[in-house]
Amino acid sequence: MTSPSITPVILSGGDGARLWPLSRQMRPKQFLAITSGRSLFADTVDRIGGQPFVEPVVVCNEDQRFLVAEEFRASGLTCQTIITEPVARDTAPAIAAVAVMLADMRPQNLMLVLPSDHTIKDVDAFREAIGKAADAAQAGFMVTFGIEPTRPETGYGYIKVGDRVENMTSCYHVRQFSEKPDPETAAAYQSSGNHVWNSGIFLFSPETYLQELRRLEPAMASAVEEAVKTAIPDSIFTRLDEKAFARSPANSIDVAVMEKTDRAAVIRVDMGWSDVGSWPALSDLGEVKDDGNVIVGDVLTHGAKNSYIRSDHPLVAAVGVEDMVIVAMDDAVLVSHKAQAQDVRHIVAELERSGRREHISHTTVYRPWGSYRNLQEGPGFLVKEILVKPGAKLSLQYHHHRAEHWVVVEGQAVVTNGDDVLVLTPGQSTHIPLGVSHRLENPGDIALRLIEVQSGDYIGEDDITRVEDDFGRA
Repeated sequence: MTSPSITPVILSGGDGARLWPLSRQMRPKQFLAITSGRSLFADTVDRIGGQPFVEPVVVCNEDQRFLVAEEFRASGLTCQTIITEPVARDTAPAIAAVAVMLADMRPQNLMLVLPSDHTIKDVDAFREAIGKAADAAQAGFMVTFGIEPTRPETGYGYIKVGDRVENMTSCYHVRQFSEKPDPETAAAYQSSGNHVWNSGIFLFSPETYLQELRRLEPAMASAVEEAVKTAIPDSIFTRLDEKAFARSPANSIDVAVMEKTDRAAVIRVDMGWSDVGSWPALSDLGEVKDDGNVIVGDVLTHGAKNSYIRSDHPLVAAVGVEDMVIVAMDDAVLVSHKAQAQDVRHIVAELERSGRREHISHTTVYRPWGSYRNLQEGPGFLVKEILVKPGAKLSLQYHHHRAEHWVVVEGQAVVTNGDDVLVLTPGQSTHIPLGVSHRLENPGDIALRLIEVQSGDYIGEDDITRVEDDFGRA
């Protein structure tokens, strides 16, 4: 059978709950350099370079679209488009949106669905498994990749492997999908020899997926097809129609399709895979010292054993602790026993219920033009450090409730302040009164860094009225 071209479909979602406080809603784990000097997203893109792969398609939510675009810009790579979901509907509708597009544009290509926040150590084994799966996918199967279990893991779903698919190498029928088991069941699965971990990676043709979705979830298929038909192209983005997409039921591809279809097949593979879905899982990927500890950042220990201890800001001193997870950021600290580290989601839920923001963003917040970091806040004032990338500019905007004072620390700033246009260099400043339209631009080839002092009766990011914006934000 002729080897087909494959379109990678990268799913970039998540709420940042499982690795809080390192990951947050506005910067979930795929955009963080967790296991290497590069982000998990960048590693995902790197694994799908060259034949048989063509440029990928990415699906993400509206708030993360510029983070995705920046990942491609920084790597020097390109994608076909970045599809933005106006509302969250889980993986089945997201994948369907890409399938609808590809069925029209490149129906002969297969789709390789990839989460963007996993690690794979053995890339050769990964690509070899895809090659084996391609024949089955061309024959109309929906292929998933089962990871050979190395421990009785309770945090993963499992696949029961059936008989070998006729005339296919290392490809088996799926007998059953199982959700995350209790410890006794997980141990039985591992010892059985016929259960594998569900990796969440899939290979099939666009038409096969759409045929099964129309049969099994007709309301979902109809809503997604309408959302794609009325989607709005916006530079490298494709913005799905909100009203149509919102009509789709929310469900995962596993529940909506894979658990019901008679076309499911699985390739067994050992490729050093992890979904990095918990602090213990991240600890397993780190460099273990003689005392069993994994240490990241400015950390001192005495008598600590078998613990994951990380600091991204202050010095952390750990004395006599064992089997612990300790993570210190500049605005939050997590202390947990390893056995209960997955329960961090309950802390995130409480932060959300109480109206706090520590689960939403770090003190450094990334924007398409650069980033800002909150330095100090009090009644009626907020001090920020703003970093603007070379050649970038903020929107022309004004505020109803606050005035701002800007002091340039590094680089050169072109400032629109009402009717005036100023060029400011380090040490120079300008005051922007309440209600006056203003804009900040970096015309240079180095980063522009400045200190902003906001003052007024309300200090909030939603007090922005944009007059002009290069990034299409309202």
